[in-house]
Amino acid sequence: MCGIVGYTGSREAFPILIKGLKRLEYRGYDSAGVALQHASGDIVVCKTKGKVINLESSAQGKDLSGSLGIAHTRWATHGEPSERNAHPHYSESGEIAIVHNGIIENYRELKRALESEGYSFQSDTDTEVLVQLIEYTKKKYNLSLFRAVQKALGSVIGAYAIAVIDKSEPQCLVATRKSSPLAIGVGNDNQEFFLASDPSPMIEYTRNIIFVEDGDVVELVPGKAPYMETLSNQVIEPKISNVTMDLGMIEKEGYPHFMIKEILDQPRVLGDCMRGRVNTELKEVILSAMVDHRERLLSAERIIIVGCGTSWHAALIGKQLIESLARIPVEVEYSSEFRYRNPIIRPSDVVIAMSQSGETADTLAAIQLAKEKGAFIYGICNSVGSSIARATDSGTYIHVGPEIGVASTKAFTGQVTVLALLALCLGRENGSLEPERYTRIIDDLLILPERIEKIFEQKERIEQLSTRFTYAHNFIYLGRGINYPVALEGALKLKEISYIHAEGYPAAEMKHGPIALIDEEMPIVVIATRDKIYEKVVSNIQEIKARKGRIIAIVNEGDAQVAKMVDYVIEIPEIAPELEPLLTVVPLQLLSYYIAVCKGKDVDQPRNLAKSVTVE
Repeated sequence: MCGIVGYTGSREAFPILIKGLKRLEYRGYDSAGVALQHASGDIVVCKTKGKVINLESSAQGKDLSGSLGIAHTRWATHGEPSERNAHPHYSESGEIAIVHNGIIENYRELKRALESEGYSFQSDTDTEVLVQLIEYTKKKYNLSLFRAVQKALGSVIGAYAIAVIDKSEPQCLVATRKSSPLAIGVGNDNQEFFLASDPSPMIEYTRNIIFVEDGDVVELVPGKAPYMETLSNQVIEPKISNVTMDLGMIEKEGYPHFMIKEILDQPRVLGDCMRGRVNTELKEVILSAMVDHRERLLSAERIIIVGCGTSWHAALIGKQLIESLARIPVEVEYSSEFRYRNPIIRPSDVVIAMSQSGETADTLAAIQLAKEKGAFIYGICNSVGSSIARATDSGTYIHVGPEIGVASTKAFTGQVTVLALLALCLGRENGSLEPERYTRIIDDLLILPERIEKIFEQKERIEQLSTRFTYAHNFIYLGRGINYPVALEGALKLKEISYIHAEGYPAAEMKHGPIALIDEEMPIVVIATRDKIYEKVVSNIQEIKARKGRIIAIVNEGDAQVAKMVDYVIEIPEIAPELEPLLTVVPLQLLSYYIAVCKGKDVDQPRNLAKSVTVE
């Protein structure tokens, strides 16, 4: 969950580290800190509770010069957010400093052993145990920093990505990972190196990236090629990838928040998602995964989709699309539950792993479990070179660009778009999908960006409407069929950024309990588009109005029937029913955004959350 940055080279490290932390702040913002090897040779640590801007303020007037440093922005796991628990942590002698993303499961046993050797601890974190263990190992066996890290981690159980510096080894940066992401940027013919949890802090300096694999230990010294070994001393040849990323995608570009920028970016990025996959002339969908693994995918007796949070909601839509268009049974599982409940997985199954970051710890564990059972693993993620992308047998990138706002928006619609493309491919190839229906859905996919743009014409009206609901303590979201997961997603967005309690329900389930909550103070959002169960939803609306609920309805353009019954309507254009979630979710994203803004909340960095959940 935390973000780590490192630099070694000839430039001043502090400005690079601070800029990098700001780009990684979506990973956590409970506290932040830097450790620099000062020109005097000492390691200087500066850290503070709160966001990176607090760290900048704290650093004002301090001599933080030096060309080797590590930095951290924290999402708290062990120990409450505070300056004493902020990273970097340093060893008892002050000679070694460390930053860490992950959780050390056996830190209590290690801590007791170190205390018996005379070590004392200044924080409540598991990370401080790591740096003390590295120092103890280094001194006991008279090792270099690289060898001490390598040997010390042999007794560590848990997940980690770490970067370590040592006063006695100027310009040397040592790093390693297990189940937490880590990337290295190689600059100026090995004259400088960058280190980060993902490539975003590095791409303005270099596009040459090494994605560190689990168990790899790397030593970075300017002027030398990166040196890598496994924990078991096997030498590794670094693999350098060229990463393309639009810098504008990780900057606000004049928008007040990343979230609104990313909502409004959806027409363009969904076009990017479909580009090269939807042939506009032949009206057909082509996925390289279907070309390369056609027989394996078509022979699937069952598909299991695993994901967490927003990805799970997208998976629920994917289930309905695949079952409807390809007639293959689909189950949807929370990754966190799937891995622990001894699921039945057969070699004939295809497991689709959904994750925006490609680093979700629970989803990675679910992949490993499914692999052990012989299933074929298909990844759908956004981050090129991520752990999930590397761990799967095949897959499809959603290609919506970096998503910085913690509350996911364009990643959700990107995932649903890819699932629709996959369902179309499967249905066409196995003969379950009628040609006329196939062509009709493709036609509507091609006009999807302009349909979303049309919804944005109501942006100001949705903003005005949002001011009327800042008083609310509870919301109910209702949808049926393929729009039920959209109700779940709308409720999640409101919870995440406005801290209003919200629940999503299938509309027909309202009378089985939630109807007891409805009164004249309760806002209810109802997705009431003209589909085959439209009249059923109209009946649900009447039940709510009989109890004086305040209804916001998402309707198709020109729907006068529902408009007469509800308090407020937001219209969406007509589109193929299979693609409706890609439109109905957009007003809900805007509604949650503007309510949170009206309440004065920190939209991009809501409390207690982080973008990439890389710990259990």
